[in-house]
Amino acid sequence: MMKKLFLLISVALLVMSCNSDTTNPQKIIDKAISASGGDKYLNSKIEFDFRDRHYVTTRNGGLFTHERITKDSTQTTHDFLSNDGFRREVNGLAVDVADSMKTKYTASVNSVIYFALLPYGLNDASVRKKYLGETQIDGKEQFIIEVTFGEEGGGEDFEDVFVYWINKKDFTIDYLAYSFEEGKGIDYRFRKAYNPRRVNGILFLDYINYAPTTAAQMTRLEELYKKGELKELSKIETVNISVQ
Repeated sequence: MMKKLFLLISVALLVMSCNSDTTNPQKIIDKAISASGGDKYLNSKIEFDFRDRHYVTTRNGGLFTHERITKDSTQTTHDFLSNDGFRREVNGLAVDVADSMKTKYTASVNSVIYFALLPYGLNDASVRKKYLGETQIDGKEQFIIEVTFGEEGGGEDFEDVFVYWINKKDFTIDYLAYSFEEGKGIDYRFRKAYNPRRVNGILFLDYINYAPTTAAQMTRLEELYKKGELKELSKIETVNISVQ
């Protein structure tokens, strides 16, 4: 009798543990990061090109440096963002940048690095995660995770809301959506991942970028995508990737 009772309790605890794992947003994100590169992000130098600009992100544990290099016919503008803040060089010489523009450039550089290295940044200290449930898109089972940001450390766009659809089988990000301020209102984007490839053990994805054709809410973007009622705006592609 005691053996049967112990077995029943063990099975119940196992079921509870499994259910907790499948609805715990932190554990789902941890698995997604592990599946995409894990500890390889922590000590790495990653370079890529995006829209005619060259980006370099270097990490050494908790230390980081992001770089953006823009060239035209007359000059090279080199932006640096690190634990110490933002600075800019033009043709190798340091230039003064107004605080308001530092904020703008910091957000711009951070945004490109953030999307290029997803899902790595989803464990930053300012990130807040919420499990929204499960669904199926294009025949693939997905976890749905909402991500918001705390004001401290969340950047100037900390009020933006992101939703990630994470494949239940291999824990890759298959789709994402986000809100952002546009003029006097809120606009939305929905992205579908494609062209997965690994470079020295780190997974990189490109995205098809969609927008609603009429007024919509974040909660309706999945439905609109399934109905074919989103408009393709652009492709988000990173090229010439190298990882050391």
